[in-house]
Amino acid sequence: MPKILVIEDEAAIRRVLSKILSEESDTYEVEEAEDGLQGVEKIKNEDYDLVLCDIKMPKMDGVEVLEAVKKIKPETPMVMISGHGDLETAVNTMRLGAFDYISKPPDLNRLLNTVRNALDRKQLVVENKILKKKVSKNYEMIGDSEAINQIKEMIDKVAPTDARVLITGPNGTGKELVAHQLHEKSNRSAKPIVEVNCAAIPSELIESELFGHIKGAFTSAVKDRAGKFEAANGGTIFLDEIGDMSLPAQAKVLRALQENLIQRVGADKDIKVDVRVIAATNKDLKKEIEEGRFREDLYHRLAVILIKVPALNDRRGDIPMLLEHFAKKIADEQGTSIKSFSDKAVKLLQEYDWTGNIRELRNVVERLIILGGNEISEQDVKLFASK
Repeated sequence: MPKILVIEDEAAIRRVLSKILSEESDTYEVEEAEDGLQGVEKIKNEDYDLVLCDIKMPKMDGVEVLEAVKKIKPETPMVMISGHGDLETAVNTMRLGAFDYISKPPDLNRLLNTVRNALDRKQLVVENKILKKKVSKNYEMIGDSEAINQIKEMIDKVAPTDARVLITGPNGTGKELVAHQLHEKSNRSAKPIVEVNCAAIPSELIESELFGHIKGAFTSAVKDRAGKFEAANGGTIFLDEIGDMSLPAQAKVLRALQENLIQRVGADKDIKVDVRVIAATNKDLKKEIEEGRFREDLYHRLAVILIKVPALNDRRGDIPMLLEHFAKKIADEQGTSIKSFSDKAVKLLQEYDWTGNIRELRNVVERLIILGGNEISEQDVKLFASK
């Protein structure tokens, strides 16, 4: 049930507003505050889906209430109530973060439409937070080995900065998890993280994919198209498998890093971008530089911070936690009960040679859950997890 707080020092107007809202919908729970100080105190102690607040009040005016609410409950939408002489102030409150304003005496339709729109916005904010939490869980780093704890500490230190990060490690180790953690813990987390798998895009298309193109730039360019750098503006771009990027594309990425400027394919106009670059590779880039396949100047631009993700064989102590994590995740996906692993099954899985790393372990766990008993036994592992 949406909870609305009306802050208004004039008792008659306060009661009229409360009555209108209560009669409009029996799902609205309406509370009142007779001045700004009382309103702020209520907001500190309760969660409201919407606050209607008068601008001119004794003790604490509406602008002061708005500023206080933005500090203590920033996601609570505020609709300001303005008298005729307060219109300029009301407009200014929009710049301070108010959702909208309504004039006295309130027009019934305008009031109710504003309330509905504000409540819809609050619902979207809540849904986005829930969705973000679900996304975050997909990129959780599982393990408490020394190597993983060092990576977590590094992420905590580096994430709040705009430093470029190069993540290295074998295939399947979870380099993308590190990239997402860096983004989610950064000041750019409200903006998107855009992923580009450089190995999956043909070399002749990589420049268009990264920087976009204009109509007629090449045969299939039937309209202007923005690239990944523009899509990530204000956020993060994750260049996965950057060791597979062509040399011409590397030159353009280098310019983007040096000057924060990109150019669409076929265009001569520069576009300014504000993007944090995180890159990952399973290749030895220093060897690639020696053999002329990777630019040394680009390497030094990317590798401000180096994070090496260990192979699963180098963190076998994390396997019990990973088994439990994947068993729960797979049970949630399939709508089944969670299966456990016997001590002998866990020990046997810890002895395996995990050439495919975390990705391979996840596939094996899924196979064991589908084909194994209610508790995964040592025999199940021998039968269904064989190489």
